[in-house]
Order: sequence, then C-alpha cells, then structure tokens
Amino acid sequence: MKPTILAILAFAVLLISSPAFAHHGASGYDMQKMVTGKATITGFEWSNPHGQIHFDMMDDKGTVQHWTVETPPPSLLVDKNWNRKSLHPGDEVTIYFHAARNGALFGIIQKVVFPSGTELVAYPDQR
Repeated sequence: MKPTILAILAFAVLLISSPAFAHHGASGYDMQKMVTGKATITGFEWSNPHGQIHFDMMDDKGTVQHWTVETPPPSLLVDKNWNRKSLHPGDEVTIYFHAARNGALFGIIQKVVFPSGTELVAYPDQR
C-alpha cells in the first residue's frame, strides 16, 4: 500500500508543478513582431518572480489601451541598471515589447527609452 501512496503523491507533485515549467517559456508571445509606441507609465511592480510595467498606449484608431508587460526578476534587472525607482506613474517613454499571441493586452518587455535617449534594456531581443 505504501508504494501506491508514494506513486500517487509523486504524480500529484508533477501535475501541480507542470505549470511552473511552462511559465518560463516565450511561446505565449509573438516573438517575430516587436510592438513599439509612446506610452505613459501607470505603475511599476518590482517583484519576484517577474516584475510588471503597467502603461497606457494608443492603438492605431486613437483609443487608449491599458497594457501590462512582464520584466525579468529584479536580480537580473539590477545588473542592467534598473532599480525599483526606474519608472514612475506619469513617465512618458517609448516602449518596445512582444505582445501576447492571444490578443490580450499583455506582453514581455524588451526595453524602455526615455525622451533623453536613456535606455533601460530588460531582455535581449529574441527575434
């Protein structure tokens, strides 16, 4: 009976942990197309396992869209000159990201460029 319980327990652990393995892929994003636009930052979350940048950006029809893009974890961003105060609500920036394949207003950040020309690179472009 003990081996059966152990087998069921091992299967349950694998079943529960499988979403964690899938989470770290880029398959949910259109890595062939870079989205670029002028954006107004509405929030910046400096957190693990991934940070998030929230921003407003107009679409082709002039409608404001509320986007969220994921960033690498803070431990990787620090090495690229990011910090928890890199972005503030109201900052006007040009943002580069790969959008979700399913059309959701979500993506994965590549870089942020300030009007001064200063760049904050998050992920190297994977195109």
